[in-house]
Amino acid sequence: MRLSHAWLALQAIAGREIAKFVRQGGRFASALVRPLLWLVVFAAGFQNVFGVSIIPPYDTYIPYQVYIVPGLLGMVLLFNGMQSSLAMVYDREMGMMRLLLTAPLPRSFLLFAKLLAGTLLSVLQAYVFLVIAWLFGVEVPWSGWLYALPVVVLSGMMLGALGLLLSVQVRQLENFAGTMNFVIFPMFFVSPALYPLWKLEESGAAVVHLVAQWNPFTHAVEAIRFALYGQLAATSLAIVAGCLVAFFTLAVRGYDPQRGMLRRTGGKPA
Repeated sequence: MRLSHAWLALQAIAGREIAKFVRQGGRFASALVRPLLWLVVFAAGFQNVFGVSIIPPYDTYIPYQVYIVPGLLGMVLLFNGMQSSLAMVYDREMGMMRLLLTAPLPRSFLLFAKLLAGTLLSVLQAYVFLVIAWLFGVEVPWSGWLYALPVVVLSGMMLGALGLLLSVQVRQLENFAGTMNFVIFPMFFVSPALYPLWKLEESGAAVVHLVAQWNPFTHAVEAIRFALYGQLAATSLAIVAGCLVAFFTLAVRGYDPQRGMLRRTGGKPA
Protein backbone atom coordinates (compact mmCIF):
# COMPACT_ATOMS: atom_id res chain seq x y z
CA MET A 1 0.00 0.00 0.00
CA ARG A 2 1.56 3.27 -1.15
CA LEU A 3 1.42 6.14 1.30
CA SER A 4 0.20 8.54 -1.38
CA HIS A 5 -2.76 6.27 -2.17
CA ALA A 6 -3.53 5.83 1.52
CA TRP A 7 -3.41 9.60 2.10
CA LEU A 8 -5.75 10.28 -0.83
CA ALA A 9 -8.18 7.64 0.43
CA LEU A 10 -8.09 9.10 3.93
CA GLN A 11 -8.73 12.59 2.58
CA ALA A 12 -11.64 11.37 0.46
CA ILE A 13 -13.30 9.43 3.28
CA ALA A 14 -12.79 12.18 5.85
CA GLY A 15 -14.00 14.80 3.38
CA ARG A 16 -17.18 12.84 2.69
CA GLU A 17 -17.89 12.43 6.41
CA ILE A 18 -17.30 16.13 7.09
CA ALA A 19 -19.47 17.15 4.12
CA LYS A 20 -22.32 14.94 5.38
CA PHE A 21 -21.96 16.38 8.86
CA VAL A 22 -22.08 19.97 7.58
CA ARG A 23 -25.27 19.22 5.63
CA GLN A 24 -26.87 17.70 8.74
CA GLY A 25 -27.03 20.76 10.98
CA GLY A 26 -29.56 19.11 13.26
CA ARG A 27 -27.05 16.39 14.10
CA PHE A 28 -24.59 18.95 15.47
CA ALA A 29 -27.30 20.75 17.41
CA SER A 30 -28.66 17.56 18.96
CA ALA A 31 -25.15 16.45 19.93
CA LEU A 32 -24.78 19.62 22.01
CA VAL A 33 -28.34 20.05 23.29
CA ARG A 34 -28.36 16.64 24.94
CA PRO A 35 -25.37 17.17 27.30
CA LEU A 36 -26.36 20.81 27.86
CA LEU A 37 -29.72 19.69 29.22
CA TRP A 38 -27.90 17.49 31.69
CA LEU A 39 -25.48 20.28 32.61
CA VAL A 40 -28.04 23.06 33.01
CA VAL A 41 -31.22 21.26 34.10
CA PHE A 42 -30.16 17.98 35.72
CA ALA A 43 -27.15 19.41 37.53
CA ALA A 44 -29.15 22.41 38.79
CA GLY A 45 -31.78 20.12 40.27
CA PHE A 46 -29.38 17.62 41.85
CA GLN A 47 -26.39 19.69 42.89
CA ASN A 48 -27.66 19.79 46.50
CA VAL A 49 -28.49 16.07 46.45
CA PHE A 50 -25.24 14.65 45.14
CA GLY A 51 -22.45 15.86 47.35
CA VAL A 52 -19.05 15.21 45.80
CA SER A 53 -16.32 14.69 48.37
CA ILE A 54 -12.60 15.23 47.84
CA ILE A 55 -11.56 12.39 45.57
CA PRO A 56 -8.80 12.20 42.94
CA PRO A 57 -8.16 14.07 40.71
CA TYR A 58 -9.80 16.86 42.74
CA ASP A 59 -7.94 18.39 45.66
CA THR A 60 -10.96 20.24 47.09
CA TYR A 61 -14.74 20.08 47.11
CA ILE A 62 -16.21 20.87 43.70
CA PRO A 63 -19.63 21.87 42.39
CA TYR A 64 -21.66 19.06 40.91
CA GLN A 65 -21.57 20.76 37.48
CA VAL A 66 -17.80 20.46 37.47
CA TYR A 67 -17.95 16.79 38.37
CA ILE A 68 -20.26 15.78 35.52
CA VAL A 69 -18.42 17.63 32.71
CA PRO A 70 -16.06 14.68 31.94
CA GLY A 71 -19.06 12.35 31.85
CA LEU A 72 -20.89 14.68 29.49
CA LEU A 73 -17.83 14.87 27.25
CA GLY A 74 -17.96 11.08 27.20
CA MET A 75 -21.67 11.31 26.33
CA VAL A 76 -20.84 13.43 23.28
CA LEU A 77 -18.25 10.88 22.16
CA LEU A 78 -20.57 7.95 22.84
CA PHE A 79 -23.57 9.32 20.97
CA ASN A 80 -21.49 10.46 18.00
CA GLY A 81 -19.81 7.05 17.84
CA MET A 82 -23.24 5.44 17.63
CA GLN A 83 -24.38 7.99 15.03
CA SER A 84 -21.35 7.13 12.90
CA SER A 85 -22.18 3.45 13.12
CA LEU A 86 -25.75 4.25 12.07
CA ALA A 87 -24.29 5.91 8.98
CA MET A 88 -22.27 2.74 8.36
CA VAL A 89 -25.43 0.63 8.42
CA TYR A 90 -27.12 3.06 6.02
CA ASP A 91 -24.14 3.05 3.64
CA ARG A 92 -24.07 -0.73 3.68
CA GLU A 93 -27.80 -0.95 2.97
CA MET A 94 -27.43 1.46 0.04
CA GLY A 95 -24.36 -0.37 -1.28
CA MET A 96 -21.95 2.52 -0.68
CA MET A 97 -19.68 0.53 1.61
CA ARG A 98 -19.44 -2.29 -0.92
CA LEU A 99 -18.23 0.22 -3.51
CA LEU A 100 -15.79 1.77 -1.05
CA LEU A 101 -14.27 -1.57 -0.09
CA THR A 102 -13.57 -2.43 -3.73
CA ALA A 103 -10.78 0.17 -3.60
CA PRO A 104 -7.28 -1.36 -3.96
CA LEU A 105 -6.50 -0.78 -0.30
CA PRO A 106 -6.68 -3.11 2.71
CA ARG A 107 -10.14 -3.34 4.22
CA SER A 108 -8.68 -2.65 7.64
CA PHE A 109 -7.25 0.67 6.44
CA LEU A 110 -10.53 1.75 4.84
CA LEU A 111 -12.45 0.97 8.02
CA PHE A 112 -9.78 2.72 10.09
CA ALA A 113 -10.16 5.79 7.86
CA LYS A 114 -13.93 5.77 8.51
CA LEU A 115 -13.24 5.44 12.23
CA LEU A 116 -10.70 8.26 12.18
CA ALA A 117 -13.07 10.58 10.31
CA GLY A 118 -15.87 9.89 12.80
CA THR A 119 -13.50 10.46 15.71
CA LEU A 120 -12.44 13.81 14.27
CA LEU A 121 -16.07 14.95 14.33
CA SER A 122 -16.54 13.56 17.84
CA VAL A 123 -13.53 15.46 19.20
CA LEU A 124 -14.68 18.67 17.52
CA GLN A 125 -18.12 18.39 19.14
CA ALA A 126 -16.60 17.52 22.52
CA TYR A 127 -14.47 20.67 22.54
CA VAL A 128 -17.35 22.84 21.37
CA PHE A 129 -19.31 21.51 24.35
CA LEU A 130 -16.36 22.28 26.62
CA VAL A 131 -16.41 25.88 25.38
CA ILE A 132 -20.15 26.15 26.02
CA ALA A 133 -19.72 24.65 29.51
CA TRP A 134 -17.09 27.31 30.21
CA LEU A 135 -19.57 29.98 29.10
CA PHE A 136 -22.00 28.55 31.66
CA GLY A 137 -19.41 29.07 34.39
CA VAL A 138 -17.96 25.54 34.62
CA GLU A 139 -14.25 26.08 35.16
CA VAL A 140 -11.73 23.53 33.92
CA PRO A 141 -7.98 24.30 34.03
CA TRP A 142 -6.84 25.67 30.67
CA SER A 143 -3.90 23.30 30.64
CA GLY A 144 -6.37 20.44 30.95
CA TRP A 145 -7.84 21.29 27.56
CA LEU A 146 -4.48 20.35 26.02
CA TYR A 147 -3.73 17.39 28.30
CA ALA A 148 -7.14 15.91 27.61
CA LEU A 149 -6.89 16.06 23.80
CA PRO A 150 -5.06 12.74 23.23
CA VAL A 151 -7.28 11.05 25.81
CA VAL A 152 -10.45 12.39 24.15
CA VAL A 153 -9.15 11.18 20.78
CA LEU A 154 -8.37 7.71 22.16
CA SER A 155 -11.74 7.48 23.93
CA GLY A 156 -13.57 8.68 20.82
CA MET A 157 -11.83 6.04 18.72
CA MET A 158 -12.67 3.33 21.24
CA LEU A 159 -16.37 4.27 21.29
CA GLY A 160 -16.37 4.67 17.51
CA ALA A 161 -14.85 1.20 17.17
CA LEU A 162 -17.60 -0.13 19.42
CA GLY A 163 -20.15 1.47 17.09
CA LEU A 164 -18.34 -0.05 14.11
CA LEU A 165 -18.53 -3.47 15.74
CA LEU A 166 -22.21 -2.89 16.44
CA SER A 167 -22.80 -2.05 12.78
CA VAL A 168 -21.42 -5.48 11.91
CA GLN A 169 -24.13 -7.19 13.93
CA VAL A 170 -27.13 -5.05 12.95
CA ARG A 171 -28.33 -6.10 9.53
CA GLN A 172 -31.21 -3.70 9.00
CA LEU A 173 -31.33 0.05 9.42
CA GLU A 174 -34.74 0.01 11.14
CA ASN A 175 -33.39 -2.22 13.92
CA PHE A 176 -30.45 0.00 14.74
CA ALA A 177 -32.18 2.68 16.84
CA GLY A 178 -33.34 0.15 19.43
CA THR A 179 -29.94 -1.49 19.50
CA MET A 180 -28.27 1.91 20.01
CA ASN A 181 -30.46 2.64 23.03
CA PHE A 182 -29.78 -0.83 24.42
CA VAL A 183 -26.04 -0.06 24.32
CA ILE A 184 -25.91 3.69 25.05
CA PHE A 185 -28.07 4.03 28.15
CA PRO A 186 -26.65 1.12 30.19
CA MET A 187 -23.10 2.25 29.35
CA PHE A 188 -23.83 5.84 30.34
CA PHE A 189 -25.82 5.28 33.53
CA VAL A 190 -23.70 2.40 34.87
CA SER A 191 -20.58 4.55 34.96
CA PRO A 192 -19.11 7.44 36.99
CA ALA A 193 -20.46 9.96 34.47
CA LEU A 194 -23.12 11.26 36.90
CA TYR A 195 -21.95 10.03 40.31
CA PRO A 196 -18.75 8.54 41.79
CA LEU A 197 -18.57 4.76 41.83
CA TRP A 198 -17.91 4.73 45.57
CA LYS A 199 -21.46 5.99 46.08
CA LEU A 200 -22.76 2.81 44.43
CA GLU A 201 -20.61 0.67 46.68
CA GLU A 202 -21.57 2.68 49.75
CA SER A 203 -25.29 2.32 48.97
CA GLY A 204 -24.99 -1.46 48.75
CA ALA A 205 -25.38 -1.74 44.96
CA ALA A 206 -22.48 -4.18 44.74
CA VAL A 207 -23.59 -5.78 41.48
CA VAL A 208 -24.04 -2.43 39.73
CA HIS A 209 -20.67 -1.30 41.09
CA LEU A 210 -19.03 -4.45 39.70
CA VAL A 211 -20.66 -4.01 36.28
CA ALA A 212 -19.54 -0.37 36.21
CA GLN A 213 -15.95 -1.41 36.79
CA TRP A 214 -16.13 -3.66 33.69
CA ASN A 215 -17.78 -0.96 31.61
CA PRO A 216 -15.35 0.47 28.98
CA PHE A 217 -17.19 3.79 29.13
CA THR A 218 -16.31 4.03 32.85
CA HIS A 219 -12.62 4.04 32.02
CA ALA A 220 -13.05 6.49 29.15
CA VAL A 221 -14.77 8.95 31.51
CA GLU A 222 -12.17 8.49 34.26
CA ALA A 223 -9.27 8.89 31.82
CA ILE A 224 -10.80 12.15 30.56
CA ARG A 225 -11.51 13.34 34.12
CA PHE A 226 -7.91 12.86 35.24
CA ALA A 227 -6.49 14.32 32.01
CA LEU A 228 -8.52 17.52 32.45
CA TYR A 229 -6.57 18.08 35.67
CA GLY A 230 -3.17 17.15 34.24
CA GLN A 231 -3.09 13.68 35.78
CA LEU A 232 -2.65 10.26 34.21
CA ALA A 233 -5.12 7.43 34.84
CA ALA A 234 -2.81 4.73 33.54
CA THR A 235 -5.10 1.76 34.21
CA SER A 236 -8.09 3.41 32.56
CA LEU A 237 -6.02 4.45 29.56
CA ALA A 238 -4.70 0.91 29.14
CA ILE A 239 -8.22 -0.51 29.27
CA VAL A 240 -9.50 2.05 26.74
CA ALA A 241 -6.61 1.27 24.38
CA GLY A 242 -7.14 -2.48 24.79
CA CYS A 243 -10.87 -2.17 24.10
CA LEU A 244 -10.12 -0.07 21.00
CA VAL A 245 -7.83 -2.78 19.59
CA ALA A 246 -10.31 -5.55 20.46
CA PHE A 247 -13.40 -3.80 19.07
CA PHE A 248 -11.69 -2.71 15.87
CA THR A 249 -10.12 -6.13 15.26
CA LEU A 250 -13.48 -7.88 15.70
CA ALA A 251 -15.18 -5.32 13.45
CA VAL A 252 -12.61 -5.79 10.66
CA ARG A 253 -12.91 -9.57 10.86
CA GLY A 254 -16.69 -9.55 10.88
CA TYR A 255 -17.50 -6.75 8.45
CA ASP A 256 -19.20 -7.98 5.29
CA PRO A 257 -20.08 -5.19 2.83
CA GLN A 258 -22.55 -7.46 1.04
CA ARG A 259 -24.61 -8.20 4.13
CA GLY A 260 -26.95 -5.30 3.48
CA MET A 261 -27.68 -6.72 0.03
CA LEU A 262 -28.81 -10.18 1.19
CA ARG A 263 -32.40 -9.22 1.87
CA ARG A 264 -32.81 -7.62 -1.57
CA THR A 265 -31.31 -10.56 -3.45
CA GLY A 266 -33.23 -13.37 -1.85
CA GLY A 267 -30.48 -14.38 0.55
CA LYS A 268 -27.72 -14.59 -2.09
CA PRO A 269 -24.83 -12.16 -2.21
CA ALA A 270 -25.12 -9.65 -5.02
